[in-house]
Amino acid sequence: MENFVLIIIAILIGYALQKFKIFSQETPIILNQYIIYISLPAIILLQVPKLNISIDIIIPAIIAWFVMLLSAGIVLLFSKYFKWSKEITGSLLLVAVLSNSSIAGIPLLNTYIGEKAIPYVIIYDQLGTFIALATYGTLITALYSNNKGTTPRIIVQKVITFPPFMSLIVAFCFLGVEFPPLLTSILKDFSYTLIPVALVAVGLQLKFKMPKSDLQPLSIALLIKLIIGPIIAYFVAVLFGWQHTLASDVSILEAGMSPMITAGAIAAMVGLAPRLSTAIVGYGIVVSFLTTYVISRIL
Repeated sequence: MENFVLIIIAILIGYALQKFKIFSQETPIILNQYIIYISLPAIILLQVPKLNISIDIIIPAIIAWFVMLLSAGIVLLFSKYFKWSKEITGSLLLVAVLSNSSIAGIPLLNTYIGEKAIPYVIIYDQLGTFIALATYGTLITALYSNNKGTTPRIIVQKVITFPPFMSLIVAFCFLGVEFPPLLTSILKDFSYTLIPVALVAVGLQLKFKMPKSDLQPLSIALLIKLIIGPIIAYFVAVLFGWQHTLASDVSILEAGMSPMITAGAIAAMVGLAPRLSTAIVGYGIVVSFLTTYVISRIL
């Protein structure tokens, strides 16, 4: 209950700050940069070395890619059936496929399962969602917008120089290693800032206004992201015999996280139905609290 109260209050604080324009419009960007460069690397270095060397390490990444690729295929089927425009299709290929797997995933999984879930959240996020954002996301942006300035070399450079990804590589080098108490204490202090800062940043970016014409693609996007995604993850776990393990439970919940805020921002920035993309992210965050809770009870 304490964790849920923290989540609600932090998001409401961010939303109030946005509505009363107390902080500048750049504040969410700054907070997200703080998370990317400081909090998330700290929690990665703190948690990933605790993983045991086993098949469980790669389960979240495998499930993440199955979920994203199959979800993209479902978006294309809906697009063809409803004859969506190129902009709407491109928008949903980003926001209905990519999960808010760290900023929302870490606080919610910490609430539903506990700290033991965090290493698997990080694997799902960094080896699944983040690499997909840098590769798949860049491809979708290039195909569905007028952005033609991306090359494979730039994509690879973005991946290997992304601070959390670099931290993950370092953390893998220390699997099973216990850091000195002073270093552990410092990493803990920085990692504790991730959840409140991330949730306030979410509140600062929530948008709900939308016309009725956007209701159909918005509803379908949330159906794919919040319900169909976890179902795909469950069947992948069953297919490989991974069900009822911590790694698979975390992956199923991660598959049902809200749409990635960064994906929505990218979609809006390149002209892929900006109003719709922002609304899907905003409504997705709110609805995901209910859907992920239900999923956590089922698991």
